[in-house]
Amino acid sequence: MEPVNIDKALASFDALWSPRIVTTVNDYDIRVTKLRGEHLWHSHADTDEFFMVIDGEMDIALRDRTVHMGKGDVFVVPRGVEHKPSSVSGAHVLVVEPSGTSTVGDRHEEVPDHVDETTGHALKLP
Repeated sequence: MEPVNIDKALASFDALWSPRIVTTVNDYDIRVTKLRGEHLWHSHADTDEFFMVIDGEMDIALRDRTVHMGKGDVFVVPRGVEHKPSSVSGAHVLVVEPSGTSTVGDRHEEVPDHVDETTGHALKLP
């Protein structure tokens, strides 16, 4: 049980749309990920999804609007709500969701090659 530096965690990988699990709190993963381009429309039937922009800017498209987020902003997508994260210039993002939650949710469109369909990868620090 040692502290984890978020900047070092983000520097430990280059893959986009491929979150790393920094730690677990109760039954929730605290994940960091790098975004650029578009994810895919998806929803999580049984859980909300928490996003915090660490660096850069991102958008979360909802069916009725788009939420724009900059460094330091947080937003929660309620369970069951279809959403599509994206970032034109790139972003580093912290995501909180129950352990075992898929990055593409329960319902989703076809998963593009650039999106890692995962429940999160273990963080490997040097």
